[in-house]
Amino acid sequence: MASRRSSTRKPASRKRGAKKKSTRTPSKRKAAAKTAPPAAKKLVAKPRSAAPKRSARKAAKPGKPANAPKPITRKPAFNPKTDSANDPAWVAPVWDDDVLLGAHVSIAGGTHEAPPRARAIGATAMQIFTKMANRWAERACEDDECATFRTALGGTRVRETVAHDSYLINLASPDETLRRRSIESFVAELARCEALGLTYLVSHPGNYIDDRASGIRRNADAITEALSRVPGRTILCMEITSGSGTAIGSSFEDLADLIEGVPEPFRARVGVCIDTCHAYSAGYDLVTGYADVWRRFDDTLGAARLKVLHLNDSKTPFNSKRDRHELIGEGSLGEQAFRQIMNDERLATIAKVIETPKGTDPTATDARMLSRLRGYVLKA
Repeated sequence: MASRRSSTRKPASRKRGAKKKSTRTPSKRKAAAKTAPPAAKKLVAKPRSAAPKRSARKAAKPGKPANAPKPITRKPAFNPKTDSANDPAWVAPVWDDDVLLGAHVSIAGGTHEAPPRARAIGATAMQIFTKMANRWAERACEDDECATFRTALGGTRVRETVAHDSYLINLASPDETLRRRSIESFVAELARCEALGLTYLVSHPGNYIDDRASGIRRNADAITEALSRVPGRTILCMEITSGSGTAIGSSFEDLADLIEGVPEPFRARVGVCIDTCHAYSAGYDLVTGYADVWRRFDDTLGAARLKVLHLNDSKTPFNSKRDRHELIGEGSLGEQAFRQIMNDERLATIAKVIETPKGTDPTATDARMLSRLRGYVLKA
């Protein structure tokens, strides 16, 4: 009897909480999981730190570290042939050989890249830096660079070429170390202009620091040395300044004294550049006293000394002694001063260059400013 009970005893029941072993085949279990309602799934909240950031998830690709920086994308250069129709600010270039008008253009990529940029804005005059303007590092223009530059220039209608020297140069400094470094840099500037065949080199008179008369004399002596060391045809143009601090050149008299201090035959290679923003900020009223300003220039310097005009409006008011350029017709000078300049027959053969703000698209902005200036010219 005991053995019978042992053979007929039912299997022990599962412990409470134990899972019942599934008898479904693997394929049936997968099918059941797919059809199971969402409520049947047990949701387990993950800690916040366990979830990778979106940027990390995107970067976590084969061959790339999770924290790899995003590549820098640069806006492609403006192409007037393809982009002009999509840019409302773009103005088609107009070449007018009777108007010597252009802009300061970039040499990024090499000096040979400047002429195509001048052509793209319809320029007949062009200004460039021959090196980085805010660094002392000097360089020479080799023969192949000069040949490439001249070939590129031949593909444009630019008839007057201008360079602007480094902003670091101070030929009037009483510090002999700085002055000597400035002279050597200035000599290199002249040499590059000669090598490239540029017509003019524009330079700001220096800061006298101690005494104005002494500073003018030091500046004149440095110019004389540089011109003697670099003979050639490039004409040096001393630019009028706005009158801030101890800067020389905020008056026609300063410029006249400076040029007078350069002996012949070197004086014949020295001219003047009038910047409309600087002159207006220095106290020369080109708006209501236009005729008087040029009369004073003729009496003090002589009309023949004027070689280059920088056409810039001013962000600051008249006689502010501050150098802040603004777009043509949108500053304190306004349209009237530029209308008078563009219709002044005495200035017709003077190279006119804008140095106005470039905005996000230098080509489109410069082309628009040049078109605006040409629009001021009265038709016969």
